[in-house]
Amino acid sequence: MKYKVLTLSLLMAGACATTLKAQDTNYYTPKWSDNIFVSVGGGIHAIENDGFNKLAPHFSISLGKLITPTWGIRGQVNGITQHLCLDNSYYEHNKNYVGANIDAMVNLSTLFAGANPSRFFEVYGFAGPMLSVAKSQNVTIKNDGTMVPEGESKARARIGASAGVGLKFNINKYWAIDVEARGAIAPSIFGNISSHRKAEGTGMLTAGVSYIFGGKKFAKVEDRVVEKEVIKEVIREVPKEVVKEVIKEVPSAAEVAIFFKIGKAKISPEGMVNVQLMAKAIKANPNAKYKIAGFADKATGSASFNQTLSEKRAQAVYDALVAEGVKESQLEKVAMGGTDNMFGKNYLNRVVILEVK
Repeated sequence: MKYKVLTLSLLMAGACATTLKAQDTNYYTPKWSDNIFVSVGGGIHAIENDGFNKLAPHFSISLGKLITPTWGIRGQVNGITQHLCLDNSYYEHNKNYVGANIDAMVNLSTLFAGANPSRFFEVYGFAGPMLSVAKSQNVTIKNDGTMVPEGESKARARIGASAGVGLKFNINKYWAIDVEARGAIAPSIFGNISSHRKAEGTGMLTAGVSYIFGGKKFAKVEDRVVEKEVIKEVIREVPKEVVKEVIKEVPSAAEVAIFFKIGKAKISPEGMVNVQLMAKAIKANPNAKYKIAGFADKATGSASFNQTLSEKRAQAVYDALVAEGVKESQLEKVAMGGTDNMFGKNYLNRVVILEVK
């Protein structure tokens, strides 16, 4: 029986994993270490054995990773105690145990309504294999209800499957409050005492908190490719003879665009190429003055946020040019805030434009 349950649980987790490739194609995780989280929680659970038995305390500790805004995986350790009440008596049988779960997770809100970094309330589901370990001793139950032990009590492992649903309240990009309901089925840890020892169910309710190390970080694929497209356009416009000889100077009247990721003011390696080329041109024209104009995407973020972001982007380019040896007296910073479409697409407004005054 336990092998059938294990096979079923692995198929459930595998179904979630294989669907991963078809979802969230517009997002990626910048680093493998991003979106790793830890969760702690506590609550109650009960055995389902000819009806739910007495409630028992329950705790859980989880470590997981959000692979995309919709899909994730986690490992969980849980336990404390389980109670089994025998029929037609007041006798209660208790077992201390420790359990482990591997869950494939799906954010149902994102799956059906699309990714939204500022969403406060989310619904998610999870499913996967489980393992319970507890000391057990077979017994014989007499007609008067008394039990006679058989053999030695020793630790035994039970393998099963579980699935559930959770509610997540995102306080900020680091912290969230979670409320979960989980149902599980596995051979009973109570052995012969259980009326359904080969397939006993449990129901669990848990409330807790989650913390994402470094905060939730997802980036749009379009932001990753736009810089490559811009670099191609820049190279296409450079005379072939200049490319062959190695670029020695950029015309002093040229305008240079340096693009940024959404909500960011860090210059990418591709952007630094433009910064270094322009630094050479500026130093070759010491009497010229240059304007560094920072912009933000008006379609995302508030006006005050975009104004601050455009200032940070202009400052980043200013600092990079100075670091390359450009005189501060040749540079002027201007923050334009959020702007409408300048180049045909909203995300192309996340830019700093460097030009001769």
